[in-house]
Amino acid sequence: MSDATPLTRYRVQGMDCAVCAAKIDTAVRRLPGVAEVSVSATAGTMSVRYRGTSDFSQIERAVTGLGYGIEPADRPVPSRLHSHAVDDHAGHDHAGHDHAGHGHGNGSDRHGHEHGTDDGRWWRSPKAKFTGAAGVALIVAFGIATLFPAIAAWAFSVAMLVGLVPIARRAFMAARAGTPFSIEMLMTIAAVGAVVINAGEEAATVVFLFLVGELLEGVAAGRARASIQALTALVPKTAFVETDGRIEEVPARSLAVGVVILVRPGDRIPADGMIVAGDSAIDEAPVTGESTPKRKRVDDVVFAGTINGEAALRVCVTAGASDNTIARVVKLVEDAQESKAPTERFIDRFSRYYTPGVVAVAAVVASVPPLLFGAGWSAWVYKGLAILLIGCPCALVISTPAAIAASLSAGARRGLLLKGGAVLENIGRIAVVAFDKTGTLTEGKPKVTDVLGFGRVEADVLRLAAALEAGSSHPLARAILARAKADNLSVPVADGGEALGGKGVTGHAEGVALFLGSASAAGERAIITPEQMNLIEVLNADGKSVAVLVADGLAAGVIAMRDEPRADAKAGLKALTDAGIRTIMLTGDNRRTAEAVGKALGIEVRADLLPADKQRIVRELQAEGGGVAVAKVGDGINDAPALAAADVGIAIGSGTDVALETADAAVLHGRVGDVAAMVALSKRTMRNIRQNITIAIGLKAVFLVTTIAGITGLWPAILADTGATVLVTMNALRLLKFRDV
Repeated sequence: MSDATPLTRYRVQGMDCAVCAAKIDTAVRRLPGVAEVSVSATAGTMSVRYRGTSDFSQIERAVTGLGYGIEPADRPVPSRLHSHAVDDHAGHDHAGHDHAGHGHGNGSDRHGHEHGTDDGRWWRSPKAKFTGAAGVALIVAFGIATLFPAIAAWAFSVAMLVGLVPIARRAFMAARAGTPFSIEMLMTIAAVGAVVINAGEEAATVVFLFLVGELLEGVAAGRARASIQALTALVPKTAFVETDGRIEEVPARSLAVGVVILVRPGDRIPADGMIVAGDSAIDEAPVTGESTPKRKRVDDVVFAGTINGEAALRVCVTAGASDNTIARVVKLVEDAQESKAPTERFIDRFSRYYTPGVVAVAAVVASVPPLLFGAGWSAWVYKGLAILLIGCPCALVISTPAAIAASLSAGARRGLLLKGGAVLENIGRIAVVAFDKTGTLTEGKPKVTDVLGFGRVEADVLRLAAALEAGSSHPLARAILARAKADNLSVPVADGGEALGGKGVTGHAEGVALFLGSASAAGERAIITPEQMNLIEVLNADGKSVAVLVADGLAAGVIAMRDEPRADAKAGLKALTDAGIRTIMLTGDNRRTAEAVGKALGIEVRADLLPADKQRIVRELQAEGGGVAVAKVGDGINDAPALAAADVGIAIGSGTDVALETADAAVLHGRVGDVAAMVALSKRTMRNIRQNITIAIGLKAVFLVTTIAGITGLWPAILADTGATVLVTMNALRLLKFRDV
């Protein structure tokens, strides 16, 4: 397909379930020049790959002809899409989509499937009004039937047509586009057939109940999509730009990379950026869920949507509105929702044969008893029509994507990005998790753990060492300076500083000749007693790097530093172990340091590994026990081969490009415990899917038997269909409340 264009993405309005998506997929795939189509009802998107030049006009005609709206995905999304759970769906009508006089692209909403109102009140939407009109017509018909029984049949027929005309129109358009066995067609046949056999009252009621069920489905399904889209509402609409000493308020969408913005205390930060002036506590709870604000200073990174707490900040913008952390999270989740899970793909294939099979069964039930056994036509045709309604596949085909969409959204809001339903399913099968050490199980930056004085007090040892390291960017130097600042020490100014490659640094401060370096290099300048050397060796055995301070030719003390485990690392590993999952550390660090960290965390350790060694070990773990599923957790850079080899590669980071764009999943907030949360989310999702399938098939099976037995009729049949659809959707939406760690 070398002559094909890149994927072009569109937003499609009015889709509530996979049945809608399948109709659109079939219609667009039949168009000339279309090479590939992918439609996601959960994300409300369609991706199309063309052969040669793209033609949006023919795509638009095909989609709007089916009763849906469409626009390029790069067009700004109306604000109500982000903030109201039902805006995208309230106007949706499987049965008709109600697009009479459909127009597009001019900014006026002439779509009959209007997705809600500006204030988000779904009951004010045209779809709700249309359903209400059908209900009023039904009530009027009942009144007429009571007062004028002679014309009752006509009254109910008219009431039925109020709701059925647009349904029939959509059925015809879907059949022309390649989907003859649509729910609209089943509904049309059943309603018309009911009138023919003098069941007009039931026909009108069934049409109304169908519309009510579809309205409820739209409202419920909208919550999953709005859950992730609501993240975009966290970013303020305006920003204060500082130019030539003047402050100007501008739209946040217009911010360019490199612009310096002013963020006042209490304001939300309008863009990703780096602090260039100021010191404040940043509340990241809206984005990360962290309850405690983080202290941010010059050169620290801040994210769009977080809240500046105490003091004014000047922030240099590092990403435009379409590329900030929240925008990328939303896009990645929408892309993930387009990726179907194995279970979902099976259900899709099954439904292709299921619906025609239902039509065939209904035809057999309606015709065989009268033809072969002399039974009454009216009774068996009635049963056949009821089977058509029972057989609607909506609840079945939405059972998996609804659960997956809700899980992906719930995970994203917690900083757990899973790139597709297949990844979500695989994580629940994990038996082994292999962790990188530096930056994954540990913070990724050394901290001072011990300060010991030999000839001087500990505070003096730290002050003088900090004087030598002032201005250095070396990780160990920054650790010493950070500890001195945290202890509020007054650091003197050193002069004559000189770095000695591989040994340490020298200089003078407060009239004292100083040296800070390794124990061996310090031993060349001062006498280190056996007791002092034993103490240094004990620190080294704990995986700590030790720097010795020499002052005027005497050993003054030592400073020990180590890359410490993350605060939640031990609890996070225990959560995995308690779930029956084996954990192992794969690191390129030296064995002594790795084993010290491993002992503190209680994890199996393999050290001194090259990237190729990590990949080999992952494959060996997969081969053990008949091919168990293995996850690899790392920073997404030096672990790339192992991440690719694992069944699930999980990047860990704080909203960086690496964390967002590498591997199969990402833990944005750097919490080891979130890996266990991913596993818990996957297992809960798979249980939810099994429940949904049981509800969808179980209700249909029960009503199929009772209908053939003559116990139930058209009304229970439609309730079985729309009721199952709403139950499945609502059950899936319970996943939005996922909070487990």
